[in-house]
Amino acid sequence: MTHDHAQHAHGHDDHHHGSDLSPVEARVRALESLLTEKGYVDPAALDALVELYETKVGPHAGARVVARAWTDPAFRARLLADATPAIAELDIGGRGGEHMVVVENTPEIHNLVVCTLCSCYPWPVLGLPPVWYKAPPYRARAVIDPRGVLAEFGVTLPETTRITVWDSTAETRYMVLPMRPAETEGFSEEALAALVTRDSMIGTGLPRAIPVAPAEMPV
Repeated sequence: MTHDHAQHAHGHDDHHHGSDLSPVEARVRALESLLTEKGYVDPAALDALVELYETKVGPHAGARVVARAWTDPAFRARLLADATPAIAELDIGGRGGEHMVVVENTPEIHNLVVCTLCSCYPWPVLGLPPVWYKAPPYRARAVIDPRGVLAEFGVTLPETTRITVWDSTAETRYMVLPMRPAETEGFSEEALAALVTRDSMIGTGLPRAIPVAPAEMPV
């Protein structure tokens, strides 16, 4: 459910017209209107749900957790020992995050998260799962050929790096603590969080590279 969908359905942005909607958005709008008319859906509840996923849960929440772990050794130790209460220290939690486990990437070990049975995913820290996470090819190949899957995501690891695959379930959801990029000493938590990607917390990606300032032009 997108923010635009909520705007169109609930009249928050009157300058949009039905002709501006894509076919999928038009179908969603018609379905929501029908459900609202029959009393099955409360528009206010939908607004609250959209706001929840736009402002409170999502990859930005997980990025805060990672950045805190990179800058606070005591928090990192608590996070790796018992992730759920450690994450709750940052006022992050809820459905899908009742039992969290955080696994740490190192030069020797790279962690990859999958749900082989369905699409169990740590919603409070990562938001809604990407389409590929729920797709059967990823769910199967992540276990059979994790190195090949990572290569398709653009992640090539040294042969000496062991890949460990973690299978999320309805009871236990996993999140990866990626390695802190080099040359980030002195970065604030906010600056570090901006380097953390959703995929790096699933294990299919790495944190963003540090922008390199262009060399000074000769006089």
